Amino acid sequence: MKQGAGGSAVQGAAGTSGSTGGDGLERCDRPLGAMAVVEPQDYVMASLSRYSLGSPTSIIRMMIQQSNCFIVVERGMGMQNMMQERALMESGELRGGSNYGGGQMVAADFVLTPNIVFSDNDAGGVGGAIGGLFGRAGRVVGAVAGGLKFKEAQTSMLVADARSGVQVAAAEGSARKADLSLGGVLFGGGAVGGLGGYGSTDEGKVIAASLVDNFNNVVGVIRNDPNLVRDVGSLADEAAAGGSTVAGAVFSAGDVLRPKINGVKLMASPSDGGAELAALKKTDELVFLGEEADGFVRIESGHGGGWVKKVLVTD
Repeated sequence: MKQGAGGSAVQGAAGTSGSTGGDGLERCDRPLGAMAVVEPQDYVMASLSRYSLGSPTSIIRMMIQQSNCFIVVERGMGMQNMMQERALMESGELRGGSNYGGGQMVAADFVLTPNIVFSDNDAGGVGGAIGGLFGRAGRVVGAVAGGLKFKEAQTSMLVADARSGVQVAAAEGSARKADLSLGGVLFGGGAVGGLGGYGSTDEGKVIAASLVDNFNNVVGVIRNDPNLVRDVGSLADEAAAGGSTVAGAVFSAGDVLRPKINGVKLMASPSDGGAELAALKKTDELVFLGEEADGFVRIESGHGGGWVKKVLVTD
């Protein structure tokens, strides 16, 4: 397996204006859909850490973005921080015009679940796997004095349609590096490096190469089936829409809305400094009149017409 200078098969960077590195990846002129990558569970991380490797989702997400074949949507640990910002907005802690709310997130079209298996030098293939690291049977066994021979990494990726839950694609990948001794790394410490050791250890590089091969096969399956290709914009388009789309812009004139909490103020004008007409209850029905201004929506209610903060009402 040929490697770059100190790197792995997954190198470079990716952003809204393009990507660098990742020469072995399949490339797409336009994204085939939006994809979320499943994070491994704790017991998986415990198994990988024995090889000084962290979660593979970081390099999987990097290669997806480098390929431009899918838009990566955050559904991992970063999702907690995203929801925290929205909670701060609803509580009134963020500045006016922060533009957080409903109707802005990109929906995931696909969910990708990875799997990794190692085989040793004496097993003659994956049939003698020494660890199915993404299953509950995934224990590192066969450790012997003098070190463990790492022969092959074989990976699989299962892709499900996020709306129906139906598995729509499955593919495998593999990479080999003969007689790679793990030695003390087998019982070493936790993950190292920004990519969890996948760019700095031989074991990680073999797995990274297998994941590249695997992902290329996934792209081929989905790209060659028009029924699986979803209608999404470019990464730059979708990223720009996140900042320009008005938060909560999901209401249409005539929609019946309700306050999210008791005590929502009905104002005479779209301003916090205007005259307060009434305090609304969660049970009040509000009819959206189709007008918005400065984060307020104009409604008609049993208390009369006026303006309410958009983030404080829901349909």
